[in-house]
Amino acid sequence: MGFTTHDIAKNNRSRLLFIALLALVLGLQTGCASMKNLFGFGNDTSSSTLTGGMETPENLAMEGLDLYNHGRYKKALEVFEDLKSRFPFSPASLLAELKSADCNYNLGNYHEALLYYQEFEAQHPTNEAIPYVLFQIGMCHYRRIDGVDRDTSGAVNAVGAFSRLLRAFPDTPYTVEARARLQAARNFLANHEFYVASFYVRTKSYDEAESRLEYLLKHYPDATVAPQAQTLLANLKSGNPPERSWTSWLPSLSLPDWKAFSFLPGSRAGN
Repeated sequence: MGFTTHDIAKNNRSRLLFIALLALVLGLQTGCASMKNLFGFGNDTSSSTLTGGMETPENLAMEGLDLYNHGRYKKALEVFEDLKSRFPFSPASLLAELKSADCNYNLGNYHEALLYYQEFEAQHPTNEAIPYVLFQIGMCHYRRIDGVDRDTSGAVNAVGAFSRLLRAFPDTPYTVEARARLQAARNFLANHEFYVASFYVRTKSYDEAESRLEYLLKHYPDATVAPQAQTLLANLKSGNPPERSWTSWLPSLSLPDWKAFSFLPGSRAGN
């Protein structure tokens, strides 16, 4: 049976609604970039993609987006994975790749989300969503930052990821927050160095303490703990280690609030 004028009009309306919905959902992520450049929608005028009553990649994408927007990330992830599996060459599959990563991120599955974002970057390096993807890669590392006395790989990787984003795309909707979270992660690493130095003071390993403090001041001179580190280092070098309890020297053992760094010079806050 051929398509009627009503069928074609209905398909066109559905496609326009889908594109408008994508623009609304992704606007904050992509700075309202062209949907054609992002996911290739609008190029295919075939009437075989949207037909009344049929389960199409576009319909699946809209279903997944609706679930996602209502916070049903686990169910949305199932829909997006189904879309990718059944319609791997559809433009909607590209959207599903990105939203699968977002679903995992919002579910707290940061390792899985990281792999999805990295795969998206590797497969679509020129896509206009890449600044957002790079920001989310940084956030996956950032969310895995542990206590200051534990593994620091999350903070180290977050610093690397946010730095890469700012080098490659210095002016995006993510610039202010990326710079602030970068500084917060660096501050966390400085606190870790001070924590280790304080431990060496406690055990009277003063040479090791001096070495860690010098490293801190060289690599994190703008850290909030830097003045405290300078004082402690000066006391050690003068042969006058602190007599008070070593714990009184310790900085906060938690990740500092990134918002505290959002109005640093060069952050372009408010833009």
